Amino acid sequence: MSFKIAIIGAGSVGFTKKLFTDILCVPEFQDVEFALTDISERNLGMIREILERIVKANRLPARVTATTDRRQALDGARYVISCVRVGGLEAYRDDIAIPLKYGIDQCVGDTICAGGILYGQRNIPVILNFCKDIREVAEANAKFLNYANPMAMNTWAAIEYGKVDTVGLCHGVQHGAEQIAEVLGAKSVHELDYVCSGINHQTWFVDLRLNGRKIGKDELIAAFEAHPVYSRQEKLRIDVLKRFGVYSTESNGHLSEYLPWYRKRPDEITRWIDMSDWIHGETGGYLRHSTETRNWFETEFPRFLESAGLPIDPARRSNEHASHILEALETGRVYRGHFNVKNNGVITNLPADAIIESPGFVDRFGINMVSGITLPEACAATCMASINVQRMSVHAAISGDIDLLKLAVLHDPLVGAVATPEEVWQMVDEMVVAQAQWLPQYADAVPAARERLSNARVKTREWSGAARRSVRSIEELRAEKSALKQAG
Repeated sequence: MSFKIAIIGAGSVGFTKKLFTDILCVPEFQDVEFALTDISERNLGMIREILERIVKANRLPARVTATTDRRQALDGARYVISCVRVGGLEAYRDDIAIPLKYGIDQCVGDTICAGGILYGQRNIPVILNFCKDIREVAEANAKFLNYANPMAMNTWAAIEYGKVDTVGLCHGVQHGAEQIAEVLGAKSVHELDYVCSGINHQTWFVDLRLNGRKIGKDELIAAFEAHPVYSRQEKLRIDVLKRFGVYSTESNGHLSEYLPWYRKRPDEITRWIDMSDWIHGETGGYLRHSTETRNWFETEFPRFLESAGLPIDPARRSNEHASHILEALETGRVYRGHFNVKNNGVITNLPADAIIESPGFVDRFGINMVSGITLPEACAATCMASINVQRMSVHAAISGDIDLLKLAVLHDPLVGAVATPEEVWQMVDEMVVAQAQWLPQYADAVPAARERLSNARVKTREWSGAARRSVRSIEELRAEKSALKQAG
C-alpha cells in the first residue's frame, strides 16, 4: 500500500517518533509517505533526521519529507494527524501562572479549568485553518486524527465548524486499564475486558471483567487499597471510586481539576495529591514535566539519534490508537478502541452535540461506535458540568465574544469553587491580553481589556501554588536517572 500521512506539529519529537514506528510495524504500510510539518524548522530538522535514520536502518521504502509549508504537507494526504501545542510553553506558563494569582491551582490545565479554556481559544482558530487546508488540498474524504488538547474542544470545532471527518484520540483509557489489570493480579492487560465511557479525561470503567469474571466495586477498592504504590499515588481516584462506584481513567492530578471538591483549598490539595511524580497532582506539574522534557531532548539529541538506528520491533508497537485505526481502515482487520466523536445518542444521558469518548470498532467501513450506553448518574453529572463549559468555550472561540469566554470560565467547576465573578472577569482580561498574539479572534476586545486592567480593582497575589516543584536542571535529571538505574 502506498498513501500519504501528514503529521502537523511533528516537532513534538518523541511522540512523532512513536507514531511513525507504530505505523511502520504494519507490514502493508512500509511504502507509506510521511509528510512532516511544524512551525519550528529546528525541531522539524531534528525529527526528520531521526525518522530517516529509522527508515535507512530498517531498509524500508518509506519516504519522509519535512516542510514548514503546511498546505504542501497536506497536499494529497489520506490521513492527517495533529499533535500541536499552540503558543508552546510560553503561553502554557501563562495558563498556569495567571490563574494562580487568583487562587486557582491547576496540575495540568489543558482540558477545562482556566488554563484549558484559554488553550482551546488558542487552538481552535488554528484547527479551523487545518480543516480548511484538508478540505482544499488533501485527498477527498481525508480523515483527521486529533491528538491535541483540549481534546473535546478541538474535536468539537473540527467536526462542527471545520466540516472534516475527525476523530479525537487519547491514551487515558489504556493507562487506566493497565493499572486495573495490575492491581487485580492479571498477568497481562489482555486478560481484562472493559467498557469505558464518558468524555475525554472523564471516562469511566462502567463494566470490568477479568478472564470473563465480572469485577465489582468492593473488589476493585480492596485491590487498589492493597497496592503498595497506587494506594499512595491515587488517593483521590480511590476516593472517587468509593463514592461514585466506578474507576476513572484519568490520573490523580488531572481528575482533581474537574471535580471541584479536591483542589479548592490548599490544605485539601496537599491532602489528596502525591508528589512522587507530576501526574499525581503537583501544582503546574505538567508544565514542569514538559519543560524538563524539552530541555532533556535538546541536550540528549545525539543519543536519541543513535537509538534510531536500531531495528523496529513489532512486538513493541505501542497502544496509541493511530496505527491501529489506519490498519483497520486500510486492511479490514478489526480494531476495538475508545474514540472521541460527536455523541449523537451513543451515550443516552449526555447531549447529542457533545464530544464523548466511548468504545467503537474500526474496519473498512469506518469507525463504528457502540451505542446505547447509559452512564451512572454521578458520572453523567460531572461530565455535564464539563460539557457545558466546553460548549460555551467553543462558541466563544468561534465568535471572539469575550463576554461569553468569561461566562465559560465562570462556569468551570474548579474556577467557580475558588473565584468570584469579579475575579474571573479580571483574570480573563489578564489572560487574553497576555496571550493576544495567539488569539486573533479577540483582537478587537484586547484594547478594552487592557484599559480595564489599568484600573483593576481586584487584588491578586504572587503565589506559586500549594505543591510546586522547581524545574530540574539537566545535571539533576541525569543524576536522578543514574540513581534509578542503579536501584533497579
